[in-house]
Amino acid sequence: MKQEQPEERQTNEVEPEVAEVEDIEALKQALAEEKKKAEGYLANWQRAQADFINYKRRSEQEKEEIGKFANTILMLNLLPILDDLERAFTSIPPHIARLTWVDGIRLIERKLQVSLEVQGLSQIKALGEPFDPKLHEATMHAKGKEGMVIEELQKGYMLHDRVIRPAMVVVGNGEEEEEKKEE
Repeated sequence: MKQEQPEERQTNEVEPEVAEVEDIEALKQALAEEKKKAEGYLANWQRAQADFINYKRRSEQEKEEIGKFANTILMLNLLPILDDLERAFTSIPPHIARLTWVDGIRLIERKLQVSLEVQGLSQIKALGEPFDPKLHEATMHAKGKEGMVIEELQKGYMLHDRVIRPAMVVVGNGEEEEEKKEE
């Protein structure tokens, strides 16, 4: 047998060390790549989770809103009845106004109003208020303080925070103020 020379032994010993170092570097690089992939997967998962939470929140808000405003059409159909009852009570002759059946109808009107209010219906205040196109519908101008509602022709209503019927109003055109200034 041939004996290995010291140089060959060193070369043979160095080669495995170099191979091990290269393997370690390759493993470190592979580990770094896998860590990068894992971080990407984590970021994607977190984004998907946040998207799902946002979807769930939006879905709940929509469901709540649908529940809040599901009765809008029914309320709009009942408002003319309230208007008619109000007009009827203002036109009752004084000698009939004290009869018990009229009081009974007034109680029915009040119960209807209260049950609609419990569902979130509220009257829009108009008379004496500044004109607001979000709440009021101007039907005409007349003598009065400019920009102020001087007469309410038809009551307006809101359901929770939304206008379902604007108040039909007469808005002052400022003519009355000018007359006062001349005096």
